[in-house]
Amino acid sequence: MGWLDKLGLKKKEKLDKGVEKSREGLLQKLGKTLVGKDSVDAAVLDELEEILISSDVGVKTTIEIIERIEERVSRDRYLTQDELNLILREEIIALLKENQSDQPAEFEADLPHKPHIILIVGVNGVGKTTTIGKLAFLYKKTGKKVLLGAADTFRAAAVDQLKIWSERADVPIIQQGQDADPAAVAFDTVAAAKSRDADVALIDTAGRLHNKKSLMDELGKIKRVMGKVVDGAPHEVILVLDASTGQNAMQQAKAFTDVVDITGLVLTKLDGTAKGGIVIGISNELSVPVKYIGVGEKIEDLQVFDREAFVNALFGAEI
Repeated sequence: MGWLDKLGLKKKEKLDKGVEKSREGLLQKLGKTLVGKDSVDAAVLDELEEILISSDVGVKTTIEIIERIEERVSRDRYLTQDELNLILREEIIALLKENQSDQPAEFEADLPHKPHIILIVGVNGVGKTTTIGKLAFLYKKTGKKVLLGAADTFRAAAVDQLKIWSERADVPIIQQGQDADPAAVAFDTVAAAKSRDADVALIDTAGRLHNKKSLMDELGKIKRVMGKVVDGAPHEVILVLDASTGQNAMQQAKAFTDVVDITGLVLTKLDGTAKGGIVIGISNELSVPVKYIGVGEKIEDLQVFDREAFVNALFGAEI
């Protein structure tokens, strides 16, 4: 087995472990629903609908899945639990692929800009700073030159936390300390990335959404000053969400996408929750792609989101 095969196997094992709580909850509920049943009827589909909604898949996405399964059941005449699991996986994967055709690139891929500027947003407590550190580590691991910018100058200790992660990832950081002007930090980071010939710059921002106008104004200012240094910057605006909050994460995503031009999502803390179904709901319902998922606490425990691999891990088998 080559090293690429070993790396792929390790990622699969991490993903399987990361969604273990969600998978156990789903399969247990499915098993109870099908005890003593030898066919799928309206009652089974009603129970399946409740299972998906209670697993934080979301009402809209659940209804779409149930409609697809009803069509399959009427055609295929399902008889066993294994067949229902197979149909579930097939239809969820098909739904996600239809609604989001573009898969995010691996860390090894060439970036479309140099320097490639990524702005990271999200409310406090979702794992935003940790995600930035992991992204920096993974980009650097593929040979890219990475720079961090500590523009979350509003929250106490935010700069210190990012500095710790910069040391763990062994990448430089641009900082001015707490209460500095976030736009000034962003400007300096982009300028440094350009002058140092960096491949990618990851810039942290303040994690608040209670005042949408203030958030919009602040991020608008940050984006304007970046664009003065590098055309089109920021090239990505990534929103970090905590998967363990379930439907609250969906609401946060909708709130942010209402006021900020989000280009990608990160869902963290999947390993600590049974609410993994939220990834399916968010991936299906929002026009913004899920790019990365967090499946553990280690610095390498951030994965590019693969819809098919995720659904298979969630239901405990491969198609």
